[in-house]
Amino acid sequence: MFKSSELPDCCYPNQPILICPTIPTPKHSLYLSNLDDQKFLRFSIKYLYLFKKSVSLDSLKYSLSRVLVDYYPLAGRLRATAEDDQKLEVDCNGEGAVFAEAFMDITAEDFLQLSNKPNRSLRKLLYRVEALTFLDVPPLVVQVTNLRCGGMILCTAINHCLCDGIGTAQFLQAWAHITTKPNLDIPISPLHTRHVLKPRNPTQINFTHPGYTRTNPNDYNTHNIDMVKFLQSQPLVPSSLTFTTSHILHLKRQCVPSLKCTTFEALASHTWRCWVRSLDLSHSLNVKLLFSVSIRKKMNPELPLGYYGNGFVLGCAQTNVKDLVTANLHHGVKLVQQAKSTLDNDYIRSMIDLLEDKTVKTDLSTSLVISQWSKLGLEDLDFGEGKPLHMGPLTSDIYCLFLPVIGDFDAVRVLVSMPEGIVEKFEYFMTEFWDKEDNITDANGYHGEDK
Repeated sequence: MFKSSELPDCCYPNQPILICPTIPTPKHSLYLSNLDDQKFLRFSIKYLYLFKKSVSLDSLKYSLSRVLVDYYPLAGRLRATAEDDQKLEVDCNGEGAVFAEAFMDITAEDFLQLSNKPNRSLRKLLYRVEALTFLDVPPLVVQVTNLRCGGMILCTAINHCLCDGIGTAQFLQAWAHITTKPNLDIPISPLHTRHVLKPRNPTQINFTHPGYTRTNPNDYNTHNIDMVKFLQSQPLVPSSLTFTTSHILHLKRQCVPSLKCTTFEALASHTWRCWVRSLDLSHSLNVKLLFSVSIRKKMNPELPLGYYGNGFVLGCAQTNVKDLVTANLHHGVKLVQQAKSTLDNDYIRSMIDLLEDKTVKTDLSTSLVISQWSKLGLEDLDFGEGKPLHMGPLTSDIYCLFLPVIGDFDAVRVLVSMPEGIVEKFEYFMTEFWDKEDNITDANGYHGEDK
């Protein structure tokens, strides 16, 4: 039995190496769209996978060098453009991805005991690149950690300016495909160009975009609430709650028959409402829910198959605290649906044009941000020894993630970090209906409606 709540240190038998594409790749600058390089996305997404059986390190390194021929921008480096130091591009120079190999003296079962709630010790599972700035970190960093039991943990840090969740899943699936079927072409060829999402000239901002605000260096109004600063000024504790299909059905029942809703709409509204209730905010305060929405099929024409750049925007639902917490779930769901309905081609083009103004930033002041990782294909990764026992982020933050539950496609794990003194209240509000609901329905027997 694994007693500690902290992981032991990793043993690194060798220095990390750079994995370069197996053959020379195009050398050029890759344009990044305004959705790619907005300041909100200037970080690396850190994914963690636990596998029951390890895969040969030589095999993984070779297949990575092969897949980087197709995904060669991930072997390049980010930089500011010569014309505008606020605008980023990729220098496709083939320098390579960082690859670290390690050993940790635990078993897969030990890790599963810890994995439900990420803690800081999980960061040991990803090699830390010493860098002065965000731009100095290579776009792709990988660590493979072999375990005492013969299992393996794979951690990847992928720069969000190059890929969104769907794009990351596409890249990881291609890497796994080459590992297991080295003689077959990858199923989806990547599309590198981002010009399909270029702003118009002149820009045409024809809509209001409440999910954004402008940076004003002369604004010294100290009465403005900044939720991010408030939350991050305190010790944060991760909250991880798994909602089964019967829990989700109970939430949906609060809206029918007058309103049909998806799993995401019901659970996002419920989470937003509980988050706001737990923070004891002024009833007159305007609060926002920002949530990721794929635009791949919303653009005209649709984004081409293989597009792995950022093909999502943040939908924005907003209301005052009193209306959100005193009304039933129906109110929040309707706001989410209305926010989704505005996201057509014209609205998204207006948003891309708005982001030409580099003083524009995502409005996080009184917002909960929800990012959906479930149902993107991230959890289906197989390098030849079976699908993962666990998939999730390396760390937890104040931004909320909807995560896949291994072995239960329709369940959702809600992960968000809250201040120590608030997390218990948040979890109470999130789960208070669990005891009241008579869960007669077998969760595996309910197939539900559109998610």
